[in-house]
Amino acid sequence: MYRFIDFNDEKIDSLLVMELSDLTKTLTKNPEIDTEVRVHSYISRTEKKLYVSHFWNHREEDITRAGMKSDVYLRALGNVSYTNYEEVEQYARWAEKSQIPRFAKQLFVLAEDLRIEELCKKARPGMKKEFQVRRNVYYQFFQTQLKVNLEKSLFTDCFYNLAYLIMNAQTPLYDLPEIHTQFEMTTPRFQTNLEAIFEAKNTRDIVTVCKSIVLLLENEVKRDMVNDYFHFHNDQVTYSYNGEKYQDLLRKDPLANDDEFSEDPNGDEEFFKEEMKTWHRETSEMGKTFLQFDLDQGTKSKFLANDAREGEPGDQSLAIVKGSAGKSSYKDYSPLDEIGEKNKGSAKGNEPYGKENQFAEALFLKNDQVDLEQRTKYQNYKNDVILYQKKLKKMIDLTLEHKKQTTRSNLPFGRLDKRLVRFFTDEQPRLFYKKNEDSKEIDAVFSMLVDCSASMQEIMEETKKGIILFHEALKSVRVPHEITGFWEDANDATEDSQPNYFRQVVTFATSLNREVGPEIMQLKAEEDNRDGFAIRVIGERLFTRTEKQKYLIVFSDGEPAAFGYDQNGILDTHLAVVEARKKGIEVINIFLAKDGVGEEQRKVFTNIYGPYSLIAPSIEVLPDILFPLLKKLLFKSIHM
Repeated sequence: MYRFIDFNDEKIDSLLVMELSDLTKTLTKNPEIDTEVRVHSYISRTEKKLYVSHFWNHREEDITRAGMKSDVYLRALGNVSYTNYEEVEQYARWAEKSQIPRFAKQLFVLAEDLRIEELCKKARPGMKKEFQVRRNVYYQFFQTQLKVNLEKSLFTDCFYNLAYLIMNAQTPLYDLPEIHTQFEMTTPRFQTNLEAIFEAKNTRDIVTVCKSIVLLLENEVKRDMVNDYFHFHNDQVTYSYNGEKYQDLLRKDPLANDDEFSEDPNGDEEFFKEEMKTWHRETSEMGKTFLQFDLDQGTKSKFLANDAREGEPGDQSLAIVKGSAGKSSYKDYSPLDEIGEKNKGSAKGNEPYGKENQFAEALFLKNDQVDLEQRTKYQNYKNDVILYQKKLKKMIDLTLEHKKQTTRSNLPFGRLDKRLVRFFTDEQPRLFYKKNEDSKEIDAVFSMLVDCSASMQEIMEETKKGIILFHEALKSVRVPHEITGFWEDANDATEDSQPNYFRQVVTFATSLNREVGPEIMQLKAEEDNRDGFAIRVIGERLFTRTEKQKYLIVFSDGEPAAFGYDQNGILDTHLAVVEARKKGIEVINIFLAKDGVGEEQRKVFTNIYGPYSLIAPSIEVLPDILFPLLKKLLFKSIHM
């Protein structure tokens, strides 16, 4: 579907993110740190992630690349090597108590970035080009922001904009703009304090300068900053409630006894469960009891407590109860034909389907019985594509390699064999051989993966015609293949469980049967799509095949979207494609779109599949655009 307007539809250049990820791991010397794109740039040591800013999007490609690289330089080399995080934590606590905490925190980020930028350029002079691009873009940006904030009378924001302009001015004789008459005496002192940043040797010096500037302004301005330009991230954040820290709210009274069980649990212990009835508007009857437990003392044991928190008397007024609920019969997939192996990736280093899919689960559904309506519709679609099917059949037969047969030797006539010793050793030597012709069987196998997400709703019928075209053409040249629809259940997806369903309407075992095909009509638009996971699951099955040429054709709109998959879905799918190609599986994307595609969507296809993505307005032209691609892939496989 061609969408001429995209609202908040950020597309990630997966190749650029991979490049930034490699750069991050190299500079930090830590292979566990990942790279993602967010609103602001910072590095989180607890999450082991480095974030580059969306600020660089929607600019010229050279500027975007240089800007994001400069983010990585500052975080992976600058913050990691030169920032003192103990000073950062102390400053964070001080800033929270100031009258302008937002200004205080963002001023520190600005000043510290300026300091570590110079250290990065000194350590690695090759970074100067990207940092210069960064300064030029931000200088123009803050000039514009200063004018906007002056018009809105956001004076604290104006001082922040002015701070960047002063610190990055090309001349020491920077002409200070007039913010407001009430700040005539404040602005020169503000500039003098800022200039002390250039003399800062370490993070502590930056903290000292920032405190002096904050103390200067908090008595002059009436309110804090409104805008967020940079993100102040502190891994040691402590939460508070009504001025009290979270740790202060925890129970600290001593235990009445401090003994401990001498025996470990062996798994045979007996546990008791009590039913606590409560009233709910959906329950059939009101309960008459309410239980409360006050546990003052006990013996320590190693029994698991399901990570439950401590009970407190105050819980009576905030009773947490569990109401009765029944499983919906809508899309009930309980009668499964086959359950795929779960992606048990919770353990470190055990992520067979990628880090983004560590909690995804592959479930294979049993096909429904084909009804008369589906058979009739299939026959109609088959008649629509029969002319193009013959064209595709001929193209496949001419393009793909045929199976080789072994030569026949020890013959009384034919071509003379090089092994002539038998002429002297055998009484009736057979010294000739014959080269057999190629087999009529094509040495290839195809797997067609069909995106059954909701975004395919408008093109699903046209996609089915394309699938039928391939199925009938491959069946006519006796090439084994399978057709699988995939989607993720959005309703049941949680942080630690994402069920992904696979409906194999045509399998390798049944693909060449004459009556097989109407099952394709059972494919329909469902919910979400986790493309990277699906490609890996089906790629595993395809990899075990013995055919020389293996093709995985993905019918998809190229936009993966699933639970927790929006940020890295494109990148993960691209990695899945790369992994499959390394195993000798050629991955091709086909998108049948009557109305064409937009430039952003075309870029998504390129980011994921590279040059092996076909966008066809209809099935009529599909054989023509597929022919040169198959020839190219065959030529590559011959010369590998």
